[in-house]
Amino acid sequence: MKTKLIAPSLLAADFGNLQRDIEMINHSQADWFHVDVMDGRFVPNISFGFPVMKTVQQHAKKFVDVHLMIVEPEKYVEEFIDHGADLVSVHYEACTHLHRTIHHIQSRGAKAGVVLNPSTPVLLLEDIIADVDLVLLMSVNPGFGGQKFIENTYKKISETKDLILSNNSTALIQIDGGVNLDNAAKLFEAGADVLVAGNAVFSADSPEKTIELLKI
Repeated sequence: MKTKLIAPSLLAADFGNLQRDIEMINHSQADWFHVDVMDGRFVPNISFGFPVMKTVQQHAKKFVDVHLMIVEPEKYVEEFIDHGADLVSVHYEACTHLHRTIHHIQSRGAKAGVVLNPSTPVLLLEDIIADVDLVLLMSVNPGFGGQKFIENTYKKISETKDLILSNNSTALIQIDGGVNLDNAAKLFEAGADVLVAGNAVFSADSPEKTIELLKI
């Protein structure tokens, strides 16, 4: 996969006009769709599940990246893949048998990612880094959109990059939370490969232009 990718988060889309917003991403310079699934247990919010995922599957023409912020994600990964997920990411903090879940996702033909909350140290990935396709570093505490970016993320990007290189891993580094036009270039420069952008895209006067500028 090429790097310097932009993945607009559908959590910030207009759900009254979801097909319209999906079509906007289809026609933009965005690379992926980012789908945030929250259960109200692992994070203090509920987003959406399979009915919305079905709409994404019907209309999205680009790579679909599903981020499960849920307890017991292993129970649901197969159904998300059946609903069109090209990549499924699960939280280190929520997954008791991480190796098993990562390999199960991959056995179904999807890419597999592992997610770290802001307070979870990168070194905990040492035994899984060679197996995953992506590491998602949360740059806000998960559960709500529109939060302020946590500056310690730059340090964690560097640590993740070192871990990837020292283990001959091909994992991409994704950043989710508080990404905007002010920090996108710096995040790519620090070593990020994929940036998730929600409010920065969907609250902009010109979402397509904002996506274009995030990639510069």
